[in-house]
Amino acid sequence: MRVILKQDMEKVGRKGDVINVANGYGRNFLLPKKLAIEVTPSNLKMIEIERKALKKKVEQERLSFRGLIEKLDQVTLSFTRRSGEKDVIFGSVSSGDIRDELAKLGFDIDKKKVLLDEPIKRLGNFTIPIKVYQDDRAEVKVIVLREEVGEEEKGPESGGTEAKKIL
Repeated sequence: MRVILKQDMEKVGRKGDVINVANGYGRNFLLPKKLAIEVTPSNLKMIEIERKALKKKVEQERLSFRGLIEKLDQVTLSFTRRSGEKDVIFGSVSSGDIRDELAKLGFDIDKKKVLLDEPIKRLGNFTIPIKVYQDDRAEVKVIVLREEVGEEEKGPESGGTEAKKIL
């Protein structure tokens, strides 16, 4: 069955695309929920007119997001975490942590747009992609540093006690 999508759908297509779908998927899901319409000559003409208007709108939005991408590319976030041997940190730096730090800098980014495959669990420098607009991405630099141990925890050479701290 051929249908015209009325809105963007993840892993299916974008608004205005003419796609082939299984008959059941089209009749039982897409058409009743008004996510798509059937392909007819009049619908194709209507979609073509909408597609031209949408193309102009998308280009204007892309230009407006270009400034945000340039600002995000300049951002470097620094996190301090306690770490053990081999530079493995206790806990992790997650996409939520990155979002919170960006919010402190005035960027309103959704946690889902931080494209972190898995939380960062090591010390070092990382480049994290941020989905800004459709296929446009910015890259934020993240530095994970070792947290300095306070004087009272350093041990006997600094005047502390002989007792060992068991973790």
